[in-house]
Amino acid sequence: MAKVKRRRSGRRLFKGFVFLAICGVILGFLVYVPIFTLTHIKLIGAERLTVEDVLKIGNIYIGEPLFQLETDAVTGRLLKDLRIEEATVRRIVPNALEIKIKERRALATIVCDYGYLDLDKNGKIIDSYKNLREMKIPMITGASVQDKYIGDDVDDELVKKILDLLDKFNTASLNKLSEVAIIKEDYIVAYTATEYPVQIRIGDFERLDEKVHLIENFLRDLDKNPNNVEYADFSYTAPYIKIAR
Repeated sequence: MAKVKRRRSGRRLFKGFVFLAICGVILGFLVYVPIFTLTHIKLIGAERLTVEDVLKIGNIYIGEPLFQLETDAVTGRLLKDLRIEEATVRRIVPNALEIKIKERRALATIVCDYGYLDLDKNGKIIDSYKNLREMKIPMITGASVQDKYIGDDVDDELVKKILDLLDKFNTASLNKLSEVAIIKEDYIVAYTATEYPVQIRIGDFERLDEKVHLIENFLRDLDKNPNNVEYADFSYTAPYIKIAR
């Protein structure tokens, strides 16, 4: 009986070795066969970043074996870039990589001690520059930032409230605002990015959803208005639009 057990045990070891060898051959085939070589990137959700940017950030190379790519490692490298808020990466057999990203949205620019900073909705600094450039986002005035750099967070509570307000606007409306000015702690006004800027009186930080809805409607209809508008006051429950004479 002992000899029979030894023979069976040996057969099992041999079968296990053969199975592992076959798995190794299959794995090697999947990794190195040309059909499973990365040739295409499917980039989803990007607004400013290009495929070339993502390849560089993720340390991805067209032509490398698809199954040698560690998707978790690529995701981790992408998330280290301040411009990217969320990222997911998955293989698409036989030759593609699908990369979904959500970019950080620059909501406002603010003056700092060495130039200007772009802030996202959480007050994180995602860009800095010395000279003011053409902006599609509003400038926050009446406040400034000291000793802050890319990757830092702005902790000024009033600035955070303004960012929370701006985050409620859709992109089209946000691009129509050139400035948000802090008049005092509980009163702010905005200005349109038109040839003749229109003052928008927002007031305090109460009823923000209602105010944003009204302001978006006002901005959408502003170009259609045959009369020049001097200012629009949304600080009260009953909005008031002053026509210029």
